[in-house]
Amino acid sequence: MKLHLVALLSGTLFGLGLGLSQMIDRDRVLGFLDVAGIWDPTLLFVLGGAVGVTVIAFRFVLRRQHPLLGDRFYIPTKQGLDASLIVGAAIFGIGWGISGYCPGPAITALVLGVWNPVLFLVAMVIGSLAQKWFATNASQLRPRQNA
Repeated sequence: MKLHLVALLSGTLFGLGLGLSQMIDRDRVLGFLDVAGIWDPTLLFVLGGAVGVTVIAFRFVLRRQHPLLGDRFYIPTKQGLDASLIVGAAIFGIGWGISGYCPGPAITALVLGVWNPVLFLVAMVIGSLAQKWFATNASQLRPRQNA
């Protein structure tokens, strides 16, 4: 129960931070990506603040044997790049550039009462399900070679 409560509080704090920094405003995000037009540097300051807090906090957090409410830290161990990582990052970037949303801000933006985040989230779920289907059926899609 404690873990769920901490997750709820963390998500709420994250959502409030997104709202306060106006990162749920897709026009603000698209303005940051428009480097050839009227560039809006707001997102750069938000990112800088997040990176600064992370760099400082992780030095203390990772010194612990385990998290406060867990038995171990889940830290990525993968060292190399593969096609699925590169393609996934490209699709994420294209989707972010077209819509002005990524998952956290889109969920938070549902409170605005507009359709853009709803459409983004529906497309994200469909894309996730399609990726899962292709990942499990990839071997059946490859052409068979005759021996």
